[in-house]
Amino acid sequence: MAVTLKDVAERAGVSRSAVSRTFTEGASVSKKMREKVLKAARELDYSPSLIARSLATSRTKLIGLVANNYQNPVFVEVFDLYTRALQERGLRPLIVNLTDESDPQAFVRMLHQYNVDGVIIASSTLPQGYLTAFKDARVPVVHTFGRASPNPDFHIVGIDNIACGEMVAQALFDHGYRDVAFLGGPKTSTSTQDRLAGFERRSAKIGLRSSVIRYAEGYTYNAGRRAMKSLLDEFEVEAVFCGDDLICMGAMDAARDRGIAIPEELGFVGFNDMSMASWSAYRLTTIRQPFKDIILTSIELIDRLVENPAYPSEVKLLPCELIERNTLRSTSV
Repeated sequence: MAVTLKDVAERAGVSRSAVSRTFTEGASVSKKMREKVLKAARELDYSPSLIARSLATSRTKLIGLVANNYQNPVFVEVFDLYTRALQERGLRPLIVNLTDESDPQAFVRMLHQYNVDGVIIASSTLPQGYLTAFKDARVPVVHTFGRASPNPDFHIVGIDNIACGEMVAQALFDHGYRDVAFLGGPKTSTSTQDRLAGFERRSAKIGLRSSVIRYAEGYTYNAGRRAMKSLLDEFEVEAVFCGDDLICMGAMDAARDRGIAIPEELGFVGFNDMSMASWSAYRLTTIRQPFKDIILTSIELIDRLVENPAYPSEVKLLPCELIERNTLRSTSV
């Protein structure tokens, strides 16, 4: 039989409410009383019921963790960081896959059934309807990897994708490239749009020719490979900025299939610095997102929002950096 709160109360010689207060965060209980209860709990190997505690406090400690891009391995890395960081704070992740979900209201109702305390959305491609549905349902939300805006309706944690696009354009110019292409993720993705905007803006200022633009239909290796084959059929360029590492790996292999030497004949820059980017088969020069810092900031913010839903919306953008490996030619060329 499982040890109950009543058993602990009898062993400690205190009331059941005293035991409950001892295991309720922030509840008032004297030091002497707490020591008696904890001693009895250790002797009986008692663990408080999280379900019972949630009924008493109206807090489940459940955080919905939502994404719709699970085919990209970078999200395995991201969600590993998320789940471990949430658990370290005493929070529990409820992972939700929105890849085939089309009804925002049904999705919000489902999360309500689990009585989540808040939601973290980890996607730049989630339709606006989902964010609106959360707002209407008064569910605390943090949009990770969302697009920054001067007056945000939601809390956003991410990076300045426009600045990152500019960073890549400058790097390509500094390495001696002049005719370049952009191969992004889906055209509807705000991160793709902003990376391209920054890339084009900086290119125009420094004399980098970047008129070749292509989009992969998804953030996948095969999508990048197909898009690159189409690009090579039509254009000759010196380098390609890919808006995602996995897309870039597919594009690199499409170029290799045609006997194109990397980086001697064609340079590549990716985005994210996923673990595969450092593999010897690719050694990809890429933009590193500070995933750990983004995730920790998102969790701190959602925890604060759960305690104070009226906390004013804010945007937190964290800096990226260019990681140079072997897919750009030497600057001396």
